Amino acid sequence: MGRVGAAGDNAALESFFALLQKNVLDRRRWTSRAELRLAIITWTERTYHRRRRRRRLGRLTPIEYESIHHTAANTA
Repeated sequence: MGRVGAAGDNAALESFFALLQKNVLDRRRWTSRAELRLAIITWTERTYHRRRRRRRLGRLTPIEYESIHHTAANTA
């Protein structure tokens, strides 16, 4: 990440911003920047980060990964 002109970086960001546009920005008109800022932060933390599948977690979502490893730790 972070190289100038890296196509992979651009694709990842384009995907994120497309989801943000569809799920937050296009849902309604916002009365203030503060309200929009809170909506973006809430969506990112509650939905995007928790439901997005991660390569480092074996293509599991953080919630799936946590539940598998939490169960395994409790049985050990």
